Amino acid sequence: MIAPGMQRERLLNRRLHEVVQFEHGGFTYVAGIGHFDDGRLAELFLTAAKTGTAVEAAARDAAIVASLALQ
Repeated sequence: MIAPGMQRERLLNRRLHEVVQFEHGGFTYVAGIGHFDDGRLAELFLTAAKTGTAVEAAARDAAIVASLALQ
């Protein structure tokens, strides 16, 4: 739900996107970071190496929340 007076900023179909791999707490993660044309952060994709685990689900869900907040 979007707050009154706020509107989600749409992303272009083609945009700058970085991929970063890192390790934390014994798990390997891969983050995809998208940007608006002016360089601002726009979206985040996050996956953990162990697909189907609670850690991977939490990482993916947190990235969705972060992406919506950024837009």
